Amino acid sequence: MLTEKDLQQLAAKGITAEKLEQQLGEFKTGFPFLKLEGPAAIGNGIVAPTEEEVKKYVQIWNDYKAEGRKIVKFVPASGAASRMFKDMFSFVDAEYDVPTTDFEKKYFDNIEKFAFYDALDALLKQQKGKGVKELIAEGDYKSVAKGMLDAEGLNYGQLPKGMLLFHQYEDGARTPMEEHLVEGALYAASAGEANVHFTVSHEHMGFFKQKVAEKAAGYEKKFGVKYDISFSEQKPSTDTVAANPDNTPFRNSDGSLLFRPGGHGALIENLNEISADIIFVKNIDNVVPDRLKPETVEWKQVIAGVLVSLQKKAFEYLELLDSGNYSHDQLVEIARFVKHELCCVKADLKELEDAELVIYLKNKLNRPMRVAGVVKNVGEPGGGPFLAYNQDGTYSLQILESSQIDKNNETYMKYFTEGTHFNPVDLVCAVKDYKGNAFNLPDYVDRTTGFISSKSKSGKELKALELPGLWNGAMSDWNTIFVEVPLGTFNPVKTVNDLLRDQHQ
Repeated sequence: MLTEKDLQQLAAKGITAEKLEQQLGEFKTGFPFLKLEGPAAIGNGIVAPTEEEVKKYVQIWNDYKAEGRKIVKFVPASGAASRMFKDMFSFVDAEYDVPTTDFEKKYFDNIEKFAFYDALDALLKQQKGKGVKELIAEGDYKSVAKGMLDAEGLNYGQLPKGMLLFHQYEDGARTPMEEHLVEGALYAASAGEANVHFTVSHEHMGFFKQKVAEKAAGYEKKFGVKYDISFSEQKPSTDTVAANPDNTPFRNSDGSLLFRPGGHGALIENLNEISADIIFVKNIDNVVPDRLKPETVEWKQVIAGVLVSLQKKAFEYLELLDSGNYSHDQLVEIARFVKHELCCVKADLKELEDAELVIYLKNKLNRPMRVAGVVKNVGEPGGGPFLAYNQDGTYSLQILESSQIDKNNETYMKYFTEGTHFNPVDLVCAVKDYKGNAFNLPDYVDRTTGFISSKSKSGKELKALELPGLWNGAMSDWNTIFVEVPLGTFNPVKTVNDLLRDQHQ
């Protein structure tokens, strides 16, 4: 039973009692695995553009931008970078004092190569009267590690990834936030304006805004653009309740309900509030220095060119269907487009009467559309491109995580392990309909694609509920197109030592 205090807590978060009951019900029932048709591959859901097509799509995108459309670069940047430094936290807490693991040795052997080295060195000289090299020469490795991690030092253990120094340049080091501003100017600016939106956690918002205010003018001058930079936080109403192992609500020591962030799927609400024709979505840590940006910029233009060319065709077909002035052959042509270009397949399509076919085609054409860049599978953890069945019996292209696949189904596990491609979260989205109205994106979420994980709090076990992921179930009912992009466009930073890779030097 909910107490008066519970109801007040729910009201403060903007969560209804019905929603709470629904979430507790999901702990009991769990979520169904998805039914798969197979993995997407080149020629079966993944487009691999030729050199000629690359040029064509870049031109299509630049022509589209020249029309003065509203384009936004959306960067999920919430959350601290603590996972990046898991190994270094372990070193600080270890019983030994010198680098022992391969990871620790690599970090200290190459410490001068990190873009944050100068800042760390200056800070340690100020605090301890000795720089990095002197401390290492004395065997005081832990002071160096603490200088990077601790709140009294650079505080990298708690800062968001977007605020860490990633890349070194002649005029100083850059954060990922700055690299995204540069990218925004290079491929997402229209009519001299570059719109960049960061989703940031509440505790980091002030710092983010201050850093952007310091840096934006310099990049405006460098690239000849005006920035419109905006921010949002994950909404408290998207938090999910935690449950005990017996599916009753988990309560804090003061008796209040424990809520946890609902995962990146919560950001569909933030995305829904962006007013734009086209939105690029890319993770905060997937950036490269300027010397490697041309490839990234070219392929961002390619996937955007693919998107706007397919959207144009879909809009033309919708207007034709609206007019009522079409032949049966034209309906067949539109059905072919939906099946082959948008990869949405209905087994019994030929059995539909023309009137039913029109309803089906309108439904499949008039919804948000996204093109996702996919790279060849190199064993990175994360989602892959699949053909999966939808609630209405059709199957279409989806990005799936391993948690959505039944591990006891040998065929499905074979699909997953033998998948040729991987999704690096490289999306470009069209979020308006053919009449220029914005889609309400939460209407296109498949609510049955959340998942449950085991966590603990204060030594007590709990079950946590994640919402359908932003690029998984939250975009399930969109039209999805996969385009193979070069591996060089995918350079995530999962650990601090990833910054030592050539792509980040």
